[in-house]
Amino acid sequence: MSRQHATDPPAGPQRQDEVAGEARWPMATAVVAAMTLTLLLPDALRLAPIWVLPSIEGLLLLALIAGDPGRIDRRSAALRAVSIALVGVLALGAVWSTVQLTDDIIHGGKETASAASLLQTGGTVWAGTVLAFSLLYFELDCGGAAARAHHMPAAPALAFPQQLSPELATPGWRPRFVDYLYLGLTNATAFSPTDVMPLAPWAKMAMAVQSLVSLIILGLVVARAVNVLT
Repeated sequence: MSRQHATDPPAGPQRQDEVAGEARWPMATAVVAAMTLTLLLPDALRLAPIWVLPSIEGLLLLALIAGDPGRIDRRSAALRAVSIALVGVLALGAVWSTVQLTDDIIHGGKETASAASLLQTGGTVWAGTVLAFSLLYFELDCGGAAARAHHMPAAPALAFPQQLSPELATPGWRPRFVDYLYLGLTNATAFSPTDVMPLAPWAKMAMAVQSLVSLIILGLVVARAVNVLT
């Protein structure tokens, strides 16, 4: 029988200091979905001509994939800047569309003149905000996915159930993009934290802004739809 030497790493669960990068494709899929939603918006609700934002977002995404393909585990100031720029463009486009949709509903624009177009436009804007804020949480929490792959801080900006109750977590657990997507979706529907608690000031403000944006979209869309149908 072979013996484990004293200098060998311990077998079993993953250690805290081991690199555990997550796959790039879930995050990339969300960006592509957000780009597609931008293309589906009416011209009046876009921040720029139809090709501008998707082109910028696509170039930034390609730069990220080229600089850190496969799994997200390369810590680089340049890649970090590109990631933040990508999230910033997505968030800016989502907030702009929300403002324009609100103005269109209040003043009775053609995009909201019928129930069908209203629901389609409102749903597209709402889904875009969910994706944009999910990616924002994903990028800013604990320094981003690459930083989380190398080390999880003792005091995160967003506390997931596995961090609040470590006995429920698997060894070496780290939040993945699906966790942040779930956070973005539940915050947009409940208008408040559900099982993920914001601890850092930026996290509290971001979740508050998303809740207000979602409340405005859903509230005005429902009110306008009732008015159009009656």
